[in-house]
Amino acid sequence: MSALWNHLAQTPLLGISLTLACFCLGDWIYKRCNQSPLANPVLFSLVSVSLVLWLTGTDYYVYFDGAKYIHFLLGPATVALAVPLYKNLHHVKAALLPIIVTIILGCLFAIASGVGIAYLLGGSEETLLSLAPKSVTAPVAMGLSEIIGGTPSLTAVLVILCGITGAVLGGTVLTLVGVKDKKARGLAVGIASHGIGTARKLNVHETAGAFSGLGMGLNAIATAILLPLLMMLYMMIQ
Repeated sequence: MSALWNHLAQTPLLGISLTLACFCLGDWIYKRCNQSPLANPVLFSLVSVSLVLWLTGTDYYVYFDGAKYIHFLLGPATVALAVPLYKNLHHVKAALLPIIVTIILGCLFAIASGVGIAYLLGGSEETLLSLAPKSVTAPVAMGLSEIIGGTPSLTAVLVILCGITGAVLGGTVLTLVGVKDKKARGLAVGIASHGIGTARKLNVHETAGAFSGLGMGLNAIATAILLPLLMMLYMMIQ
């Protein structure tokens, strides 16, 4: 096993094999648990890959040398979200105004809630700025974080944690507050938990997944516009 691991570590096969193996195992557990959100395969994969790298002393950059090929597929996978959205376009047209209002309010709340809680807990300015774009997809969030003075690497971690939290707990929270409409549930999860939450909603219902993808995309646009404006307003007040 040691010889096999050393051989894999010298090729891109390590990142690809380890990622696929952990995700397939996580997906098997997820299905055996009747698709319980607590058994989210992304969360299982994240913990499993991290544990394996830590136990074997494998450098992250050695792992990512192979995992980058899977990472590249995130782009096409995101574009593919347009398919269920197109199938549900009539639902979108029927609720266009509520969707726009929800996106704006959801964007502002996502920014204010993360920054506000961190501020009350004594977070540093760097942490607050890194938290501000936590609810948008990672590439956009990291770019915004760099623009406003945050730490992109910290933002990336926060984005992933935010997505996993939404995927695991989002449905339960929405049920507790009485939100039953699949379109509203999907839109809320997409705004709060971007791609990871959207993947969860696509497993539950196509319409919920379509609206989650819509929420993810529009929230990224809204945050990219509103966050710099809020920062300019903050600097003027200061």
